[in-house]
Amino acid sequence: MKHNLKHSMRVPFWLRWLVPVVLVVAWLAIAGIGGPTFGRLGEVSSNDQASFLPASAEATAAQDWQAKFRDSKEIPAVIVIEGDSAFTRDQLGQVAALKGKLEALKVGSTVIGPIPSEDSKAVQFVVPIDSSGVVKDVVKELRTEVTASAPEGMRTFVTGPAGLTADLVSAFAGIDGILLLVALGAVFLILLIVYRSLLLPIAVLFTSVFALCAAILLVFGMAKLGWIQLNGQSQGILSILVIGAATDYALLYVARFREALTHTANRTAAALTAWKKSWEPILASGATVIIALLCLLFSDLNSNKALGPVAAAGILCSLFAALTLLPAMMALLGRVAFWPFRPKLLPDTEREPELVTGLEGQKGLWRATGSLVSRRPRTVWVASVLLLLVASAGILQLKANGVPQTDVILTASNAVDGQDALARHFDAGSGSPAVIVADEAKAQDVLARTKAADGVGDAYLLAEGSVPIVTGAPGAPAAPAVRDGRVLINATLNFAADSTDAENVVVNLRQELKKVDGGALVGGVTATALDTNTTAQRDLVTIIPVILAVILVILLLLLRSVLAPVMLVLSVVLSYGAAMGVSAVVFNHIFGFPGADATVPLFGFVFLVALGVDYNIFLMSRVREESLKHGTRAGILRGLGVTGGVITSAGVVLAATFAALGVIPIMFLVQLAFIVAFGVLLDTILVRSLLVPALAFDIGPRIWWPGKLGRPEADAAGARPAAAEPESAEAGVR
Repeated sequence: MKHNLKHSMRVPFWLRWLVPVVLVVAWLAIAGIGGPTFGRLGEVSSNDQASFLPASAEATAAQDWQAKFRDSKEIPAVIVIEGDSAFTRDQLGQVAALKGKLEALKVGSTVIGPIPSEDSKAVQFVVPIDSSGVVKDVVKELRTEVTASAPEGMRTFVTGPAGLTADLVSAFAGIDGILLLVALGAVFLILLIVYRSLLLPIAVLFTSVFALCAAILLVFGMAKLGWIQLNGQSQGILSILVIGAATDYALLYVARFREALTHTANRTAAALTAWKKSWEPILASGATVIIALLCLLFSDLNSNKALGPVAAAGILCSLFAALTLLPAMMALLGRVAFWPFRPKLLPDTEREPELVTGLEGQKGLWRATGSLVSRRPRTVWVASVLLLLVASAGILQLKANGVPQTDVILTASNAVDGQDALARHFDAGSGSPAVIVADEAKAQDVLARTKAADGVGDAYLLAEGSVPIVTGAPGAPAAPAVRDGRVLINATLNFAADSTDAENVVVNLRQELKKVDGGALVGGVTATALDTNTTAQRDLVTIIPVILAVILVILLLLLRSVLAPVMLVLSVVLSYGAAMGVSAVVFNHIFGFPGADATVPLFGFVFLVALGVDYNIFLMSRVREESLKHGTRAGILRGLGVTGGVITSAGVVLAATFAALGVIPIMFLVQLAFIVAFGVLLDTILVRSLLVPALAFDIGPRIWWPGKLGRPEADAAGARPAAAEPESAEAGVR
């Protein structure tokens, strides 16, 4: 008892109470400020595809020139009124009266229309909308007016770029509430099962939520200052990534804390021991993900550049929360956090078992896994590699060349239905023409070449004082608008603006017009989508090698060897290929998706490789620690056994949080949700549990080459029983 009292006095008051309380209060203040900011992210978020194009894209240059021909930034809403039979004279009169009502709304400049279709079964208007306002609200107002004023029995649609943007924003609306609730609910349920405790899951969730509040505050500030461009995709990924990463780091710390509580009764000493044992792998894991995400800054696509710092800020906040807030809460709670299954203090003889095989002290699933790895290492890793290679073959079916904007939204959409109505009665590209910027002296030649191009229905020069987007305008005006020696030509395509056929027309136009005017630019909605897809595919080739190089360097520094890091990087690349292969088959044959966004492979790579390396860092850092004490092969089995439960739990948590993205009816997010969720589970169950341990066991001490641990004499020394550590604190505040 005297010894216990003496030891309890060694932990000063400021360390036992003051520091933990100050840390918790500081995080409460951050959450109090950052929490309300969550609902304000929409103020600094944009879903306009053109705003994320690279500065070097031809569509961006055309857009900059187009802005010189108009007084305000407007995007067109296309109103379609459709009937089953030809319009009567009275119905046409009602439709004509709608123009005045639309202009009275004052949502933009001059309303164009009504423009009847050739079959007389439909009429359209083009309403330019000032994009400085809230497009979603304006489109809603237009739909209300059109529905109320249209002839009875007619179908009405508000489509075009403005209508599609409004419906896209509506689809993202669940990000602020539903997504977060689903993710947190899934995590809480998993933690309840893992810990069989009520208080500990709440503490871990507090860590994740407070980290998210800090991340939101940081991201909001960066977006407000104009440092980044935030969109709905980045916003959704931020929430999921922070919750998943913070929970994973928390699981690793809690595992170490629980282990420390079996060695000491002093809660402060246990919290500090757990921190010392876990900070290096947590920091290395977080740094790997942060640096991998920041590699997106090398992208030519501004949306990718935006995601990099947004997601990196989220991981940074997750790191700080896991290494400050959670240890502070555990230091205050001690064993109470695990109630009703509190960890018991073990006798000295059971705290550090002497290892011969590495399986001593293990039982259940992980003892069986370790036994399999030790008895048939080569069979296990060869079979695992073959299985992953077979799964990777499906990647040949991946169609990641972009999808039409009308396919992006997976729920019912008035704008998408309107595009179908346009295609039934008008030139499919009505309302979203290709925009051509040409030299004034070559205007007529460029116009003639444009009209003659395959896939172009009509083309005309923009007149001085006209609205830049006009449908069905007669021939070339006598006095074209001229800005700095350039003119603007609108070309209505025969195909829907967001279709692959329309993109092919733009490619052909660019080639043909360069022959007439070398400085001619082709932009517009179709060109924007084309340049976005092309840039995304180029980014895939550019950024992947950079990310792999960065991850390899971090692993070299952490594991102090060459062979082990190379093995780990190759394993996660193989795991990524298998995940993408299976995903491609599922997308094509089960979900029936028409394709995938061009950015999906890159985002899938960033998250799967960075997060997959996370689990290998957790495993191999513990294996190295155990190898120093017991030798490499015993250390591998010991490391696999003691980390198996926590890493598997972390993988399930991360998979569940990313799967929650599937509640947002956007094809890109649903695809990313499946890829990452499936890939993380594959990596956790097969790669980390079987492939990596079996391959490392088969290689033996050489896995640490060229470090000292890889030398035979070092491994032999490590295989000897470790010297007994000084008696740790047994008393203190429980």
